[in-house]
Parts: sequence; C-alpha cells; structure tokens
Amino acid sequence: MSGLRITGLAEEITSLARMPWNKPVEEWPEDESLTQMRGISRHIVRLVRASDSAESEIYAVKETVEEFANREYAILRELNARLAPCVTPVAVVEGRTDVNGEDLPVALATHYLPFSLPYRVILSGSITPHEITNMANALALLLVRLHLLGFWWGDCSLSNTLFRRDADQFAAYLVDAETGEFQTVLSDGQREHDLEIALFNVAAELEDLAIAGVLHPGMDPIRASEGVIRRYRRLWKMLKEPQTLDPDDRHAVEKAMRTLQDLGFAVEEVEVSMDGGAGALKFVPKLVAAGYHQNRLANLMGIHCEELQAKRLLASFDRFRGREKKPLPPIEDSARRWMVDVFDHVLNQIPENLRGRVEPAQMFHEILEHRWYLGEQAGKDLGLDFATQEYITNILPYRTDSGVSEVTV
Repeated sequence: MSGLRITGLAEEITSLARMPWNKPVEEWPEDESLTQMRGISRHIVRLVRASDSAESEIYAVKETVEEFANREYAILRELNARLAPCVTPVAVVEGRTDVNGEDLPVALATHYLPFSLPYRVILSGSITPHEITNMANALALLLVRLHLLGFWWGDCSLSNTLFRRDADQFAAYLVDAETGEFQTVLSDGQREHDLEIALFNVAAELEDLAIAGVLHPGMDPIRASEGVIRRYRRLWKMLKEPQTLDPDDRHAVEKAMRTLQDLGFAVEEVEVSMDGGAGALKFVPKLVAAGYHQNRLANLMGIHCEELQAKRLLASFDRFRGREKKPLPPIEDSARRWMVDVFDHVLNQIPENLRGRVEPAQMFHEILEHRWYLGEQAGKDLGLDFATQEYITNILPYRTDSGVSEVTV
C-alpha cells in the first residue's frame, strides 16, 4: 500500500488512514445498525465508523473511477461552500491495491448525514399519503435550491437523495453529485432537462417499490412523480416570476416578502415597478437565499437545524418573549432565557438510554405537537413538562430516525 494517496480534510486523514484500503469495499464489515441507513447505489457503498466507538464519526465510502471521484469531491466541496443541502465530502483515496498488488477502485468518502434515511426505508414502513406528499415537496424544493445556485444535477432521483424529518415535513439532501455541473445561470432548457430526468427516475423508482409490494396502496408512481414536477414549477414561479400586487395596499410588498420567508427564503434584493397602463404594482424577487428561519435561529441561539424546525422553535420563542414584562429586554437576553428555561429544560428530561434517537430540534417540535394533542383530548393545556414525560414514555422508545432498530420499553 505504499502508493496509497488520501486527499481530503486534514482533520479526517488519521481516521481514514486506519481503514482497510487493501480490501474491496464490499468485503468491509458493516455494523448491522448502519445497514438500513444505506440506500441503493450503482456503486459499491459501505457505511463505516471511524473507530470502534458507537459515538464515532460515520463515513459513507463509495468505490468509483478516478475521474469521477475527484470531480464529485470538488463539486460537493463547492456545493457545501454555497450552503447547498448535500452531504459533506471528506476525501478521495487513490493508489489502492490488494494484498496481491492488484489495483482496486478509487474511493470517495463523505460524512454520513445524521438522522437521515433513504427513501426505500421510509416508503417501506408505515407512512401516510400526506407524508409521501411531503417527500415529493422536499425533493422539489431541493431541486429548486440547486437550480438557484446554478447547479444542473443531471441525475435527480430518490436514490440520490437522503431525507431528514423537518417538523411535520421532510428535508431532502443531495447524496450523489457525479453527473452534476455548475453554470453561471441555468437556462430554461437545462432546467427542463433536469425535470425530465427527475420525472423518469422517480416514477421508475416508485414502480420498483410497487412491484415489490411495499408501496403505499393506491399510490400511482407516475402521478406521484408528476407531483414533484408540479411542486417545483409552483416554487420556481413564486421565486423567479413577477407578481402583480395591489398598489393601494401599502403593505403589499411586505406581505409578498413574508410569503417567500414562510417558504424558507430570505429576500435579499427585489425589483418593484408600476405598470402605468394597468395601474398595477409589479414585484420581482431578484436575489433570494434559502434558510431564512435557520439563519435567524442560528444567529439568536446558535441552534443549527432544518428550516421548518427552526420556524417552529422561533414560534415558541416568540410566544415566550411575548409573555415577558414590558418594557421588553434585549432580544438576546430573552433568547438566552428561552434556551435555558424551555429548550434545554425539555431536552434535559430525556433519559440517557433514549438520547440520540431523534434530532433535538425535531424532538422539541414533536413534544410541542404532543402537548397540543393531549390538550385537545383533555380540553385544557396540560403543560410542557407533562407532555414531555408522556412523549418519553409513549412515543420516543419507538422512534428510529437515527437508524436505531431495537424497541426500548
């Protein structure tokens, strides 16, 4: 293995160097708890831990050819630099040979995305039509965000995507960027090409699940795939096409911007003009960036989570701040108190043996939902602490977002 070359993040090299690069990846042992977290790929992929510790970093290692590995590594680094929702590249491993001196494929290592699952795991379980729609929406939003960055995916599919729960919906992340490329601005033709690929791939993947008998009854693969495209077109129109506003409504522009913020986009630049003939106000978003609520939450509290989770946490904080005595203290002071008295107070009640099963912000959202549900049943608010203990007892032991397979009761 004297010719082994590992090019990647400096802090990860030591862990990577200890791995058995002189063996084909398909011969690497894989922790059973990680197996279900791995999706289907055209390449040989293994999920491996950096050490024997269950708390150690998890890498996804994929075997491919040298050109593709280096190209994808560079693309993923650029996508991360542009804050795109995608996995993080760790290293390219070249010069691999087996014990007999025979060449082995180049490997690309990426960080495993915590609390994420491939679509087959999600769709093969107990899932409602509403959740299926949310997955389609998440994939459409992912493609919109990539196109806004000038990135042509070239292989948009469920297989090349990982999903994380985001409040009562899903967030989608690009996993495979092998076919993608950046453009200064994507043409309509390039976007349409990506949509055609997505339409075919998603329909084919869902058809495979239908044949296997694990797709939700009554779900039509083609209609579901078309739903992804329809959602994409609605989002793209709202973000890129002019909107006609009422010129007599002095809050019209503010409302239009708030609508985009509710979708999770910060509006950094707009163009507003008057249509003299029709007397209408034209509103055009010129520059938008995803993560409006995520950025606000991170700036206030230092919490990094998904967009809708951030929106839910901020709503809880806003209610907390609204109950404070007047005159209101600086918002930073309120944020610190909310963190200690509400967010941390809830999470600190989770028993050690049940921690790590659900991402903290997602768990907080689910406890708030459980509080509402219990209140509806009882006809009164039973309080956050009561809802937390009920959630810990009756829901959390059966939640498996982290890939935990056993049931704790």
